[in-house]
Amino acid sequence: QVQLVESGGGSVQAGGSLRLSCAASGTTYSSNCMGWFRQAPGKERERVASIYRAGNTDYADSVKGRFTISQDKAKTTVYLQMNSLKPEDTAMYYCAAGSRTPYNCGSARVPDFGYWGQGTQVTVSS
Repeated sequence: QVQLVESGGGSVQAGGSLRLSCAASGTTYSSNCMGWFRQAPGKERERVASIYRAGNTDYADSVKGRFTISQDKAKTTVYLQMNSLKPEDTAMYYCAAGSRTPYNCGSARVPDFGYWGQGTQVTVSS
């Protein structure tokens, strides 16, 4: 079992920045692919970014150049640095963990992740 706890959400104005954190605990050794997802009211949950244990990263087109996913040396905490935030980035952000290969971690979607956090709200005002 893997437990994921997100933090760092909040309210900012457009153009601002936030840094989300996801702390993983439990049997994390098999969860080699970590992802950030978001879900706005009335919309489906969508992938934002993913990172493989070796450091390979992948981003949704909507956040490329603005968001950066990273992990600490112990591979137990994953971060999402969000810059140049826009009102359309407003959503509940979720951290997810799963077992993938370095070649398909970047293409992993909601059904591919077995563990999820409770989410942290990000609100961007114009």
